[in-house]
Amino acid sequence: ATSAFGVILAVLASLIISANALVAVALFRLIQKSGYNGLYFVLNLAISDAMVGFTVISLAIDELSQPFYPSQTFCILRMAFVIFSSAASILSLTLVACDRHLAIRKPFHYFQVMTGLRVGARLVGLWLLAAIIGFIPVAAPGFQHLSFSTKARCSFFGVFQPGYLFIVFCVGFFPALFIFIYLYCDMLKIAAIHVQHIREVEHAGLAGRCRPTRTTSDMKAMRTVAVLTGCFALSWLPFFIASIVQAMCPECFPYQVIENYLWLLGLCNSLLNPLLYSYWQKDVRLQFVQLAASVKRRVL
Repeated sequence: ATSAFGVILAVLASLIISANALVAVALFRLIQKSGYNGLYFVLNLAISDAMVGFTVISLAIDELSQPFYPSQTFCILRMAFVIFSSAASILSLTLVACDRHLAIRKPFHYFQVMTGLRVGARLVGLWLLAAIIGFIPVAAPGFQHLSFSTKARCSFFGVFQPGYLFIVFCVGFFPALFIFIYLYCDMLKIAAIHVQHIREVEHAGLAGRCRPTRTTSDMKAMRTVAVLTGCFALSWLPFFIASIVQAMCPECFPYQVIENYLWLLGLCNSLLNPLLYSYWQKDVRLQFVQLAASVKRRVL
């Protein structure tokens, strides 16, 4: 069973890294051509998801190798890197949703507001917050378990106190989910206003000269945010709810199920993000086609 779980982790990690690497290359080429600063948030999402894949590789190696029982310090640092990369992925999703919301709400001021300096400041703040969330137990030993077993594998519940898990949930997951819901509802309201304006134009007999291209763009952005939000909630919500129950009542729920299955479901979100974004965004798909054609020419 341990070897099978290690194979699953290795396959998942390989898919996460390869998919996000391809999306990152396509986005980098697209940024060079278009100069659109908002794509840096999506590029950052691909980078953070790729980091999640690299952390999974280390766990897969442990599962596939001989029994390895690390020290408490090594185990805490490893779990801190896992939470750090996962927090960066969740925060990157939040920035992508905020960027799409800003583009819909203030389309004429978007390029004035979203300058390169402000994009860079937001990304730096994102990684600092992710580092704070991930490495709190390293700086605060009070969040570490005192009764760490040297004959046990690394696990969240084996090295971290329940109080730290509550901090991760309250600072990382639930605020991001609430922000997603609020932004999506606000974008629905804005889209409804745009549809009403289009109907007024049609009644005035100006529909031939005023095409609803803006509404089409808004609906694409809303669709992207809705799909990313839905997959995020379906992937991570079972893990966080079960972890809260486990933290409040250690005997009520087997933590092995949380760490071996529900956490694995959450990691799948790092694989779904590049697949969904590349599927819904026409520009990214076009970059894939051009990249494949370029590779084919060089090979042949």
